[in-house]
Amino acid sequence: MTTRQTDPARFEVVKNALYAAAEEMKIVLAKTAYSPLLKVAGDYSCGIFDTQGNMVAQGPDLPIHLGSMPDAVRAVVRAFPDVSPGDVFIHNDPYDGGSHLPDVNVVAPAFHAGRLLGFGCVRAHWPDIGSATPGSYGAVTEIYGEGLRLPPIRLYRDGRPDPGIEAIIFANVRTPTERLGDLRAQVAANWRAAQRMAELATKYGTDTLLQIMQEVLDYSETMMRAALRALPDGTAEFTDIFDGDGVISPGETEDETFRVKLRITKAGDTIVADFAGSDPAVAGPMNAPLTVTASGVFCALKMIADPKSLIPPNSGCWRPVTVTAPPGSVVNAQHPSPVVYANHEMSHRVADMVMAALFAITPRTVMAGSQGTSAVITFGGTDYRTGERFVSYESVKGGFGARPTKDGINAVASTVSNMSNTPIEILEMSFPLRVEEYSLVPDSGGAGTFRGGLGVRRVWRVLERQSHAAVCCERTVTPPFGLAGGNPGAPANLELIAPNGNARKLTSKGGFLAPAGSLVVVEAPGSGGYGPPANRDKVALSEDLLDGYVTLAEARRLYGFDAG
Repeated sequence: MTTRQTDPARFEVVKNALYAAAEEMKIVLAKTAYSPLLKVAGDYSCGIFDTQGNMVAQGPDLPIHLGSMPDAVRAVVRAFPDVSPGDVFIHNDPYDGGSHLPDVNVVAPAFHAGRLLGFGCVRAHWPDIGSATPGSYGAVTEIYGEGLRLPPIRLYRDGRPDPGIEAIIFANVRTPTERLGDLRAQVAANWRAAQRMAELATKYGTDTLLQIMQEVLDYSETMMRAALRALPDGTAEFTDIFDGDGVISPGETEDETFRVKLRITKAGDTIVADFAGSDPAVAGPMNAPLTVTASGVFCALKMIADPKSLIPPNSGCWRPVTVTAPPGSVVNAQHPSPVVYANHEMSHRVADMVMAALFAITPRTVMAGSQGTSAVITFGGTDYRTGERFVSYESVKGGFGARPTKDGINAVASTVSNMSNTPIEILEMSFPLRVEEYSLVPDSGGAGTFRGGLGVRRVWRVLERQSHAAVCCERTVTPPFGLAGGNPGAPANLELIAPNGNARKLTSKGGFLAPAGSLVVVEAPGSGGYGPPANRDKVALSEDLLDGYVTLAEARRLYGFDAG
């Protein structure tokens, strides 16, 4: 760590200005992006990085990107040691700092008086990046089948885009106009970051700004170490079973499950998460690069050690944390294993696994299992209203796990995710789909002294023309776990109902054809309960305990208890 040299008041002002700039990037992106996934659902993260690629400030975005975004910027730093004003870089390679191919990183340097200050980076999920499946969510067996893979390349020079690079990109996606709009929004957000960093350098001096950026990293490290020291020392293990990878072996009728094993050692102000003993890489896209696995670990530890979110999230936070896994295992993928599902599914489940393991060490600071999946559904085809191609991508919300002193939360993004709901009006205006039902799933939260949050049932009708659809969901086999005697939550359920009313259960991952007039049903998992259900009548429930998500009268109906 560096020694604090800056006046404390100035440090605080500049630190907050950097975080405000990262949040402003988010606003610029949301106001200028084209796709509903970015404009309203918020599947992206914005950050400010130092000259080495360390994350100094992240906006209020997605924890799923905590571990891998710095590696994305470091990949640009390695590939382009000499950057210039007006440069913009793009890449999405999971084996060089990316997460999965739909998450496209756009990186731009910031300068003042000819000196490099650092970088802005926007990681945004593109609803389509090519491949044989609209939405790029097919159950393939090599990364080559997952879509357009871009190493770090210079997209802009002197503030102007390279038309050849753009032509290659947009020739490989199904909705090039929408993708161009989203790309321009990412560039605009980065330029806003560069503008704000230059303004800080102008006001306080370049040397002072660069010094404070390092001190911000040290500040977060110091706070995280103090938070870890407040937790008991110990070692704990947890093994979980995953639904499968979407690839059904010849002669089999069901996807084959696999296991991930975690051993956590907490000692003083450090913590080690070791995944030795996890299964080898699987054939389908459930293999996670180590940085994706680390994001799940980082997210859970931040929630456990810093429940009031006082520690600024950046690369300094994670200096006390070590994440290891055998190369070639399902949690440390090696090229050319496919990865598209693992980015959100593995990190979701790993975050829950950290909670389950640390229950043995610090039971009053963890929560029961949450939904454990992003419950992704994609639709693609030709819009009968316009004759143009479309791709829709949604993540269905589930239950947030019960806590030692509170019920879980209904119908929200949990742990590594921080996405919003896609409003039905926006969805139906943008795509040839109609939402027939959007409701809470009764009794999907596990019973307990404190009940798990409820999952969501969402039903889409495909209008006029058949659609190519794909799902990616976990927790259809093993439900979200309860803790301290709490019951598990309800698992996910996926169905396709034909126009004649015949229904068939969908596998948890993979593509299928949805005929015109058919219904696609996704019931996202609930979450686990905390504490013995028999003790629930001893707890005085209140609107505060229910977090205002349901009234007491609604709670009686949904949960089946007498609030008194």
